[in-house]
Amino acid sequence: MIRVTDRISIDESEIVLSFIRASGPGGQNVNKVSSAVQLRFDARHSPSLTDRVRWRLEKIAGSRLTKDGVIVLTADRFRTQEQNREDAIARLVSMIEKASIEKKYRVPTKPTLGSKKRRLEAKNRRGGIKKMRSGKIDRDG
Repeated sequence: MIRVTDRISIDESEIVLSFIRASGPGGQNVNKVSSAVQLRFDARHSPSLTDRVRWRLEKIAGSRLTKDGVIVLTADRFRTQEQNREDAIARLVSMIEKASIEKKYRVPTKPTLGSKKRRLEAKNRRGGIKKMRSGKIDRDG
């Protein structure tokens, strides 16, 4: 079991790992050893996730999500299979952690009477300052 949060744990059987050849530098080793890891996780049919977490996870996954709801992550940062495997699982766990956090929605409020009065007084003051700069003096009022 891979523990994601206090409430979410993923069974290792839900994750499919396959090893592929990594691109980039590595000399002769790059053509012989399959050190990159491709992780597949069926988010849409996972019994470990709630509907809300599943929905947010699919949004977060973006282009890494297939039409069938499978998240595909490729890890090839490191030169060893084990490090790349740990990296891919850590990336999946962080995505699920991020999806498990519910966004707090702002409750719209109306401005108070006092704040409305302060705003209008500030506007009047500012307008008075600008009127004084014009050079024209109103002798009548």
